[in-house]
Amino acid sequence: MFIKDYISKDYPAFNSSDFIEVANEVAKEFGYSHIFIKKKGVYQGALSQQFLEESTGGLLATLEHHYERFALFDDGNILDAIKLFHTFNGNVVPVINKLEKYQGYLSCDDIFCEFAKYPLFSENGALLVIQINKKNYSMTDVCKIVESNNGKIYGCYISGFEEDDVQITLKISSGSLSSINETFVRYGYSVIHKYYDDEKEELLKDRFGFFQKYMEF
Repeated sequence: MFIKDYISKDYPAFNSSDFIEVANEVAKEFGYSHIFIKKKGVYQGALSQQFLEESTGGLLATLEHHYERFALFDDGNILDAIKLFHTFNGNVVPVINKLEKYQGYLSCDDIFCEFAKYPLFSENGALLVIQINKKNYSMTDVCKIVESNNGKIYGCYISGFEEDDVQITLKISSGSLSSINETFVRYGYSVIHKYYDDEKEELLKDRFGFFQKYMEF
């Protein structure tokens, strides 16, 4: 999960004395949303490829007042990259060291490929989104409810806040789903979404199927 283990180095940072057209062509070739600019080896900022496309030409230094100042430190965690991808509408983030020297980059594809290995995403199971008042929220209690019904948690996280309530998303094993759902309700949780077919729903589907066949005769 440490950034230093995922740094790629094949995408160069440009000097402020480089031409806009050259930087734009490299960004298009790689398919990345931004280019990165350095001066005497020190990271200066980023420019979006779209902005470069609309520029009239010249040196990158002439666009200095448009630089976007964002980067990750090489001793950080890859989870920090997610917010930057979203905030700057990008698919690539620069990585620098404590001296602000450009070290390389993280791409959106690399991060998603890494996350895909985690049981939260790779294991088959059910997704539940539950909600409860913040005062009564306890991840310990959430885990107890799942495990007391012979379920296993592959992952869970806070997925939102709704006024005084907190929403929790769970990825769980697919056994005893009906009892897990009912226990959450019994303990005061609202089940906002559930991505699975429980036994009751299957029974209703079967009965509806029989009813349709009956009406056809």
